[in-house]
Amino acid sequence: MRILISADMEGATGVTWTDDVVPGTPQWQRFRHLFTGDVNATIAGLHTGGANDVLVNEAHSSQRNLLLEELDARVRMLTGRHKPLSMMQGIDSGVDGVVFVGYHAGAGADGVLAHTYLENQITGVWLDGVPASEGRLNAALAAEYGVPVLMVTGDDKTCEDARDYAPDAIGVAVKECVSRYAAICTPPERTMTSLRLAAERAMERAGRYEPRRAPHRIDVEFDATHLAQAAAVVPTVEQTAVRRVGFDAPDMTGAMKAFKVVTAIAAGAVQGIYG
Repeated sequence: MRILISADMEGATGVTWTDDVVPGTPQWQRFRHLFTGDVNATIAGLHTGGANDVLVNEAHSSQRNLLLEELDARVRMLTGRHKPLSMMQGIDSGVDGVVFVGYHAGAGADGVLAHTYLENQITGVWLDGVPASEGRLNAALAAEYGVPVLMVTGDDKTCEDARDYAPDAIGVAVKECVSRYAAICTPPERTMTSLRLAAERAMERAGRYEPRRAPHRIDVEFDATHLAQAAAVVPTVEQTAVRRVGFDAPDMTGAMKAFKVVTAIAAGAVQGIYG
């Protein structure tokens, strides 16, 4: 069995605020170890459950956060930015399941460091009219390749979100959200045990199914008018309100690639502290 791990960092054990996940800060250096620990615990459980090939795709920020020298020797790691399928690179390689490690709630929702792609310029994303976190977007992409979401880890809000878009997936809450920058955290000795045991159980659902290719629509709302105006220069993207754009795509792969372009252009239009 071949399994993909999409590893984000905001939902990792102990992470609660900006410095914990911003490359270059002392706190980021500290939490790289805890992040790697979460991934290793998941890998251990997957292998015990029957996986024989695990690919870890780095999915946070610079996508160079996990410590290769501390990773389980049985895995391969895909690291670095500018991957065609971004957080889900590798989903098209014949894997039998995907695990979302260290995920978080979406833009406009309650949750520790909640956002969707851009940290604070996006106030909401909708997939086919439904509020969408990165988890929901990525689960829809996985479905297009016939790959089940086996497990989702993060704070309790992340797990609550996953129960809607991947109801059969096992959720592991490593912390309880108090606010955007505060959480009741469980020590790594306990979270790693929970992650390992859950990953072992999750392997019971591994196995591809019939791919579900369908057209999709994504709508994005920004916190400022000029970001919507900037994004609307992309062909097929329409400005539908003062701070909102939307676009249609024939499949989820195309929708996610267009979404990447929209967020990249919006990020480039941000000007200092005024946004």
